Amino acid sequence: MTAPTAPGRGTSAPSTTPETLLGETHRTSDVAVLQWLIRARQADLDHPSVRRWAVPVICAGLGIPSVRDAANGIGPPVQTLLALIVAFCVPLLWRQQRPVLVFALTSVVSSVALALDADSGAEAARIVALLNVGRSVRPAQLAVCLGIAIAQTTVAVVVRGAGQPNEQFLQTPVLAIVQSALIAAVAAAGLVGRVVNAYIRALHERAVRLEVERDQRARLAAAAERARVAREMHDILGHTLAVIVGLAGGAAGLTETKPKRGAETLRIIADSGRGALAELRRLLAVIGEERDTEDGSPLAPQPGLADLDPLLERVRGAGPAVTLHTRGALTDLAPGLQLAVYRVVQESLTNTLKHAASDTTVRVTLTTEDTSVHARVEDAGPPSTPHSPAPQGEGRGLVGMRERAALYGGSVTAGPNSQGGWTVDAHFRTTTTPPPPHTAPTEKRPA
Repeated sequence: MTAPTAPGRGTSAPSTTPETLLGETHRTSDVAVLQWLIRARQADLDHPSVRRWAVPVICAGLGIPSVRDAANGIGPPVQTLLALIVAFCVPLLWRQQRPVLVFALTSVVSSVALALDADSGAEAARIVALLNVGRSVRPAQLAVCLGIAIAQTTVAVVVRGAGQPNEQFLQTPVLAIVQSALIAAVAAAGLVGRVVNAYIRALHERAVRLEVERDQRARLAAAAERARVAREMHDILGHTLAVIVGLAGGAAGLTETKPKRGAETLRIIADSGRGALAELRRLLAVIGEERDTEDGSPLAPQPGLADLDPLLERVRGAGPAVTLHTRGALTDLAPGLQLAVYRVVQESLTNTLKHAASDTTVRVTLTTEDTSVHARVEDAGPPSTPHSPAPQGEGRGLVGMRERAALYGGSVTAGPNSQGGWTVDAHFRTTTTPPPPHTAPTEKRPA
């Protein structure tokens, strides 16, 4: 297991608790074992010098009884034992950096001790070296080192058993087999330790990756929500301001020549402004995940095709003569699809108010079939001024229309027509599964 990766700027540190590493399906015993392993590994990483020095000191401590016996005249001289203990234990300080070399040195010292018939008591250092070989090197190298260790152990058992009585010498094969099995178990323990560390490291990397993916999904969802809000703001404000500007252009003159007509125009302007404010309140309420508006009024359903008549009335009040032609049961469509068609028609009429003459004629045609809906908005032009540019194909409005149609497997095309005006054709599929809730064009507005 590696140390936890430092979190990047602007991101939180990933959670690496046992529950997070194991995922949703885990047992209490698995969590307890993994928690103990993580704590032990973390303590080792926090204090690396403790284990580096503690293991050689412990191995040297195991040689104290042999040194005491030598001081009492039993066995080889004290100087020989001290030299063997130092030769066994000092190389262990580099056992992690040079595991094979340390194992070779301890094996040589063990052979020297066997030749001198000196039991230093510190031969556990050779076991520690083999354990680190199992944790560090390739399997082929581990097999070679294991073979050397088993052969050396067998030779030592046979040599030391040769001077024993016959009854005890007969037990030498059994003792050699047992000690060889123990040596193999030590090598296997090192290999298992390596697998455990690799497993924990893989779990840690998986947890980090899942945290990063979760943050990325959150950012993508936020970006999609911002794009949706920007599209809704464009539709609401763009259409309403276009209507208000068109109405205000003639309201000033009408208040002097036709006061009654001018008053009606001003009322339409006021209603359009209030409608836009209500739409904005609705949008902000949805963003804030509120169930009601601040004044306590309930939230009404999103606009649909049944709301086209009020929309067309507002446009007619600004000057253009708008006609609506429908075929099929439009109100039976799904609410999300109705909203998409409504917004496309609204944006098309907004572009007509911006770019076409105020006395132009507009024809809105809505057709439903078994698996599709076709919306067509065409005006007769001409442009409001000789140098007035036509609607640009890459503007936010057309991009928003294309996105709405794409949500329902459709498309939008726009361009000049033979009458000198502009035509928008939008196709939607009624059999396409709507997008997930966080990206679907579902909304509420204040009643």
